[in-house]
This record gives sequence, structure tokens and C-alpha cells, in this order.
Amino acid sequence: MQRRLSYLLTAAVISLATFALTSAAQAADVTGTWTWSQQGRQGSDPVKITLKLKAEGEKVTGTLSRPGRDGASRDTEIKDGKQKGDEISFVVTQERGGNTFTTKYNGKLSGDSIKGKIELPGRDGNTRQVDWEAKRETAKK
Repeated sequence: MQRRLSYLLTAAVISLATFALTSAAQAADVTGTWTWSQQGRQGSDPVKITLKLKAEGEKVTGTLSRPGRDGASRDTEIKDGKQKGDEISFVVTQERGGNTFTTKYNGKLSGDSIKGKIELPGRDGNTRQVDWEAKRETAKK
């Protein structure tokens, strides 16, 4: 009898731990609107970047918006968006002056913040990395 009770208790603890881990993984949802500021070109004023994401399982879709040279917002669809647990990655491809530029984003979700690295082409042809930290916009009351 005591041995059976011990097995039941062990099974209950394992079930609760599995539920807690599963719930934590599911809670890491990147769906929403995220913003951050990025230094403007050639040292100009920082620009606001807006990222709208939607997660469906491990697939992430959305758009990245940033002001163009004329001040109008340029929206670019993200590609290859993925989320595994609290890790997110996606690619943005833009065209400027007849050239195509691909930028890779990787980040880690923590509550209403994503921190990570952006991998982008440098002027010298080498890839460079910069940090990024986005905050989730909350609904206004």
C-alpha cells in the first residue's frame, strides 16, 4: 500500500512539473505589436521601428515598418519567421537603389520584451551585428 502511494505521489509531481513547463512554453507568445528605436543613417536622429507579429504554433508572420527617406512608413513582410519556446527568428529583405539587402533577426522573448541580435550587411561587404530590444505595445485604455 505504501509503495503504491509513493508511485502515485511521484506520478502527480511529474504531471504537475510537466504541466508547469508546458504552460510556460505556451505563455511565450510573440503575437502583438513591438517597437524600438534605431539610430538613423549617418548619425541622424533615431527612427522608430514597428514590428507586428502573429504566431501560429512555431510559425511567425508579420510586417516590419520603418520610415523611409521621405518620412513615409515602409512596410516589409517578414520571412522565415519561427518561434521555439522563448526564441524567435525571422528575415527581412528590402530593396534600395536596385540592391537587395537581407537582414536576419534573432531574439529571446521575456514577458513584454524581446532582446537579441540583428545580422545585417555592412558597407564593406562583411556582415555586422547590432543589438536590438523591442517592447510590446499595450492596449490603451
